[in-house]
Amino acid sequence: MNCSKSTYFFLLFAFILLPGLSELYAQQSLPPHLDSAAPVKVIKPAYGPNDTVFVKAMIIEGEVVGGKELNEVLIWGGDPKEAAKYWAAWTRLRNAVYVTYPYARSAGVVMVDVNKHLEKISGKNERKKYIKSREKELRSAFTDKVTDLSIYQGKVLMKLINRQTGNNCFEIIKEMKGGFTAGFYQTLMFVVGSSLKQQWNPKEDKLDRQIESIVQEIDRMYYGAPAAAAR
Repeated sequence: MNCSKSTYFFLLFAFILLPGLSELYAQQSLPPHLDSAAPVKVIKPAYGPNDTVFVKAMIIEGEVVGGKELNEVLIWGGDPKEAAKYWAAWTRLRNAVYVTYPYARSAGVVMVDVNKHLEKISGKNERKKYIKSREKELRSAFTDKVTDLSIYQGKVLMKLINRQTGNNCFEIIKEMKGGFTAGFYQTLMFVVGSSLKQQWNPKEDKLDRQIESIVQEIDRMYYGAPAAAAR
């Protein structure tokens, strides 16, 4: 019978080495397992009425007084109702930024690319043709998603688009669709209490600073690095 070299090694290990190892370990006494060891009896000292017991103390006005450290307690002197309103507004804004920032980021990339190409196109008809082609791209990518936004989320989105492109939405529409169309949509925004001409100024505007802090949070968590934006 022909056996390979690996077969001989296996037989050598199984029938020769294993019995020798078992005898070797049988001769050695193993320490008891921790679970099988007898429990150690802890002897607690019994204090009498005259024994000295050490406790923490502090010196107050030259007198030693027994003391005890308490856990940290945070005290806020504001109105709980005002705090609840603040956090409700902050949560609403944070949710709106989380929903709309990906759209503004993607749309900003497309719009910046459009502006770069328009700088190389001088003919009016060619510019309209190019803008129309890119408009179809934006519509197919964002129409279904943007139409589901609330008015409040739309306001935040317009601010974020300004942040990403350096231009407010009125200027963008005016450049791509003309002044009449921009004025028409501005009127619609006025009716719902908004405006296409929302500026982006985080240095002076409190709302913009809050949005910027949330955007930086999103960039750190999901994009790895801050997005390039006009500030």
